[in-house]
Amino acid sequence: MEDDPSHLAKPEAPNAMEAEPVVDEEEGDPETESNSLNEPLLKKNGALSTSPLALVGAAVSHIESLDYEINENDLFKHDWRSRSRVQVLQYVFLKWLLAFLVGLLTGLVATFINLAIENIAGYKLLAVVGFIREERYLSGLVFFTGINFLLTLSAALLCVFFAPTAAGPGIPEIKAYLNGVNTPNMFGATTLLVKIVGSIGAVSAGLDLGKEGPLVHIATCIASLLAQGGPDNYRLKWRWLRYFNNDRDRRDIITCGSSSGVCAAFRAPVGGVLFALEEVATWWRSALLWRTFCSTAVVVVVLRAFVEICSSGKCGLFGAGGLIIFDVSDVKVSYHAMDLIPVIIIGIIGGLLGSLYNHLLHKVLRLYSLINQKGKLHKLLLALGVSLFTSVCQYCLPFLAQCRPCDPSFREACPTNDRAGNFKQFNCPAGHYNDLATLLLTTTDDSVRNIFSSHTSSEFHHTSILIFFALYCILGLITFGIAVPSGLFLPIILMGSGYGRLLGKLMGPYTNLDQGLYAVLGAASLMSGSMRMTVSVCVIFLELTNNLLLLPITMIVLLIAKTVGDSFNLSIYEIILELKGLPFLDANPEPWMRNLTVGELADAKPPVVTLCGIEKVSRIVDVLKNTNHNAFPIVDEDVLVPGTVSTCATELHGLILRAHLLQALKKKWFQTEKRRAAEWEAREKFNWVELSERKLKIEQVAVTHHEMEMYVDLHPLTNTTPYTVVESMSVAKAMLLFRQVGLRHMLIVPKYQGAGVPAVVGILTRQDLRAYSILTAFPHLPTHNHQQKHN
Repeated sequence: MEDDPSHLAKPEAPNAMEAEPVVDEEEGDPETESNSLNEPLLKKNGALSTSPLALVGAAVSHIESLDYEINENDLFKHDWRSRSRVQVLQYVFLKWLLAFLVGLLTGLVATFINLAIENIAGYKLLAVVGFIREERYLSGLVFFTGINFLLTLSAALLCVFFAPTAAGPGIPEIKAYLNGVNTPNMFGATTLLVKIVGSIGAVSAGLDLGKEGPLVHIATCIASLLAQGGPDNYRLKWRWLRYFNNDRDRRDIITCGSSSGVCAAFRAPVGGVLFALEEVATWWRSALLWRTFCSTAVVVVVLRAFVEICSSGKCGLFGAGGLIIFDVSDVKVSYHAMDLIPVIIIGIIGGLLGSLYNHLLHKVLRLYSLINQKGKLHKLLLALGVSLFTSVCQYCLPFLAQCRPCDPSFREACPTNDRAGNFKQFNCPAGHYNDLATLLLTTTDDSVRNIFSSHTSSEFHHTSILIFFALYCILGLITFGIAVPSGLFLPIILMGSGYGRLLGKLMGPYTNLDQGLYAVLGAASLMSGSMRMTVSVCVIFLELTNNLLLLPITMIVLLIAKTVGDSFNLSIYEIILELKGLPFLDANPEPWMRNLTVGELADAKPPVVTLCGIEKVSRIVDVLKNTNHNAFPIVDEDVLVPGTVSTCATELHGLILRAHLLQALKKKWFQTEKRRAAEWEAREKFNWVELSERKLKIEQVAVTHHEMEMYVDLHPLTNTTPYTVVESMSVAKAMLLFRQVGLRHMLIVPKYQGAGVPAVVGILTRQDLRAYSILTAFPHLPTHNHQQKHN
């Protein structure tokens, strides 16, 4: 399943920057690498270690995990016990307030983006129509390509020089973050601003990309900034916000942001919630369901309010839309048993084309990675080259179509040149329209509305639809991956609607289904075949079509397309996660993981570094300087067992985080004698807000030679309830526990107890449980498992 191991050290992904890694490429996993304190065990199959480098957005970054687990040390327990009822209500109220604000701001930003795109692209197209009406075709081409060139250039410059993480859709990184992977600079204020402006420029330039994926990223940026009180340099120090100064609560708010982004893109509040549940969120609970629904409800209210305001023409060319609307709500859906045959065919084609698209896009992204690594200039040239090709095709291809006379039975004005409409005159005489210009020389949202239009069985010639489908298949492959904010939803919708409409024309005499409905089913099938989403896509399409009669055939199409697609390759987002080298833990462990125990994994790692409950300062400094581990087991020797007189027991007191050790050194939590400190002493020295900080480094802490000989009582800072597994547990079972609980560390305890047996055998992290990491140390596992299956 894993690609060549070199992709971890030098990740290949869309918009890859030139090789400027933040850390040295030879550096090992910060939680598993070897160190000067312990020599790695010699294993004939190699050691269990991986690279911590991965692509975040478009930059090679140092990757660590997030601390979703509640750190139940003495200070946390006291803080939780001492909270009054008012403080608990403040905490709950603030959660709901943030969910409301995420929805409100996302709705406002989405409205602004749609207003800007519709007006910029609309006035650009009106100017082009003026050139064509005057038969100044070459001038129109130069103007059209020039404006698109400048818009693409502005978006690419921002992404390349100011916020590389704003390039691409951002959804793979969001999936990784909610899975427990820290994605540096992914949710910053600069990324947010560049994403907004870059999306406006890229979509207005007519590129084959949508604003749906970027809207999800924008909403999560808004959620993250609200949770932490603003940008890093100008963060609010509001006392109430201290409750959210942890990865766990920030994860919940970002989940609300992801659902709000989908709702803003499609005006589908329930679909947005289900998208977060089905596609991006790894961890879920009922309280989070209600808050995400609150956010999406606010988003859809804001969007509806602005649509009502703009429907009277107060927003320029924004008119009644600017958002994708599947105009098949007035179609009388009636189908018989024979109509299920084309529906099944659409699902099969969607699965085949979706898997083929994923395979080809995988190859294109690897090629783009090689180009982008050559430097920032190559990134710009690649984006501008795609823009020129797109503009020339959109402008010139309509000249290949024949002018078609307007049918008096058409319900809309024919022909039209401005605003939305299905009958663009383009270069045709009065009373005639150009059907290919209707699909190509317009905004992407209008193009979707046109091809999804109902009661238009004779509006588009099959040759025009074939050209439309072929062009957007090519553009869908070459556009995604350039250095601009981009989304996959709209390209897939355009491709799917093209082949759906073609099939509808072929099946027209033999079916009762409308051709616009065929286009909708084609788009749904390709989305399911490529992204492998079913429930959320079904509800999104249902909310937009406003027709419950579509539910049965939509479900059939989605299930068939996903089943066919899963037979060939992974979903497109999973492919991108692998290309980027992000250590995403999948929900399903590999079958051969059941043949390996966590104890065997521990043997393939360097010996675990442990600390005593009362440790010498010099020992702590030495450990922090010579290892990059994020946590250390605390083991006490010769402990009195309660209820007995024995003092020879060994106690696994818990797990202490690296950040808490650094805080102890920074706060000078030192004692001249080796003794346990009183609980009140720790509470006077530390508070829960300070212990949540993660940015302190050992190089920033100064310890004198005299202090090196003093002691630190680590018991008050130690998480006394870490998750542990017995060394005989299978890796498959441990991985499921690790992922479902959202852990960063998992302690391995021995199966047998007795004198000379260590209290802890090892410690597992996310990198240790990845299939590639395990196969590096145990390459015989798949072969052994394969033989077992066939015996």
